[in-house]
Amino acid sequence: IDFDLILEHIKDLNSLVGEGIAQIEQTPQGARLRRTEPLTLTLYQNGIVVGSGALRPYQHPATQQCLQDIMDGYFPSELQPRYPDGV
Repeated sequence: IDFDLILEHIKDLNSLVGEGIAQIEQTPQGARLRRTEPLTLTLYQNGIVVGSGALRPYQHPATQQCLQDIMDGYFPSELQPRYPDGV
């Protein structure tokens, strides 16, 4: 597994969503700036952890699909139910 290449693709995806940029959130009194909460992806020698989930071995099909989505330049498809309106 080429960790450097995975990290490069993750940086590209983060820049697409404006990592570190605040969004305008409407409030009853007007509006305020809000930063989106990041979703962590931790890479280990034997697997990955997404958010606060369990360690997922690289051999697991869902883990392979997640990493393949990232390598193809897409956000992991498993995040669609969690973020139905996009990232």
